Amino acid sequence: MRWEGRRKSQNIEDRRSNSRPAMAGMGAAGSLLRLIPLVYRILGPKGTIIAGIAVLGYGLFTGNLGGLLGLQNSPSATNQNADQNVQQSPSEKKLVDFVSVVLADTEETWTAIFRAKGLTYKEPKLVLFRNSVSSACGMAQSATGPFYCPSDQQVYIDLGFYDQLKNQLNAPGDFAQAYVIAHEVGHHVQTLLGISEKVHAARRQMSTLESNKLSVKQELQADCFAGVWAHHADNSRQLLESGDIEEGLNAASAIGDDTLQKQSRGTVSPDSFTHGSAAQRVQWFKTGLKSGDTDSCNTFG
Repeated sequence: MRWEGRRKSQNIEDRRSNSRPAMAGMGAAGSLLRLIPLVYRILGPKGTIIAGIAVLGYGLFTGNLGGLLGLQNSPSATNQNADQNVQQSPSEKKLVDFVSVVLADTEETWTAIFRAKGLTYKEPKLVLFRNSVSSACGMAQSATGPFYCPSDQQVYIDLGFYDQLKNQLNAPGDFAQAYVIAHEVGHHVQTLLGISEKVHAARRQMSTLESNKLSVKQELQADCFAGVWAHHADNSRQLLESGDIEEGLNAASAIGDDTLQKQSRGTVSPDSFTHGSAAQRVQWFKTGLKSGDTDSCNTFG
């Protein structure tokens, strides 16, 4: 990606120096793939729902159990300004700059799209943390991966996740990293448009099976919105380079429910899907990428 030298977002909240140690086996060193097999072996397909409660947000891997689980009125975590004294390696500092540039680019894209529809885009904050973090949606550990909390309208990420994305999910590349942010920002767009609230209300009246199906549709729409951002980032600002799209598609495939289930236990249970298969996630990302139009992202149709 051609990201260096571009505008950085002012909506980065750095809590890395204030993070608490993670619970045993749940920190960045305890990889996501190590957690998923444990959940499946002990609890089975329905266990993913229980595990998702630890996040209480819209993540890449957990179910749609956001702060919408009766926690809308929970007090948000105290905002903290970026800590200029946080200890970080040069590579981590560069990664912070990268994340800030990607977030700034999503701000440009969604501000323009909302304006064209006669709406106002409210920019989300992106919180950097290590090990664990407190959000308006509850406590979360690094091992749960990046997530979006609708209650405080913030994206949360431990940058150590990107090592897992590359080394354990086999999805390397800077655009794969950008896709992760764009997906979570897609959930923010859903919140602003009232989609998340409607989905949550509908799911409360459904069986687990039907609720999972609706969750998949919501997650696939967030993937499509990520594709919409990529379309505008490339066409309007030439942010993408050769090979970037392939990195994004590879990342979407790597986090498909069927891919993760095969890796964790060797079998696939479609009824327990909450995010969609690898093929579905790739398909909807490509749909948004091709059209650049949110109207093409009607996964609920």
